Amino acid sequence: MDDRYRVEVLGSQAKRDFSCGVDALDRYLLRQASQDQRKGVAVVYLLIDREMERVAGYYTLSTASVRSDRLPENMRVKLPRYEELPTALIGRLAVDLRYQGQKLGGFLLLDALQRCLDTSERMGLLAVTVDAKDDRARSFYEAFEFRPFVGEEYHLYLPVAKIRSLAT
Repeated sequence: MDDRYRVEVLGSQAKRDFSCGVDALDRYLLRQASQDQRKGVAVVYLLIDREMERVAGYYTLSTASVRSDRLPENMRVKLPRYEELPTALIGRLAVDLRYQGQKLGGFLLLDALQRCLDTSERMGLLAVTVDAKDDRARSFYEAFEFRPFVGEEYHLYLPVAKIRSLAT
């Protein structure tokens, strides 16, 4: 991505003028994100348009876990028999309407995956997970090789091992 954008952790930036067309995602950034970050529930990453000093998009990261019986059998047999396994969760990902169609959603996702990969070098992390809100979101994540958990077509994962292999 060119030098027009920077990714930074939510801080005391000026009022966030943001609208992605999904009310819940807009409200989250405007009303809940700062509180979640202060309380250690999630870290919010903003994509800032340097020219306009405007939020072009954002995503959140937090820790999570997944029940091992939700993984496909071919993956489960290679893992320790723990009931729960550690994951990272991309809880929200959105691009402002003024910036949609510029592949910034993919840029934000790749930035999130790189951060998760970096984290996996310091602590256990099996996969990155997302909860797709609808078919369009699910297709977006599947284009980046996310796969659904067993019996959960909108709860998707991408193994850290896969991210690592793509990064090298």
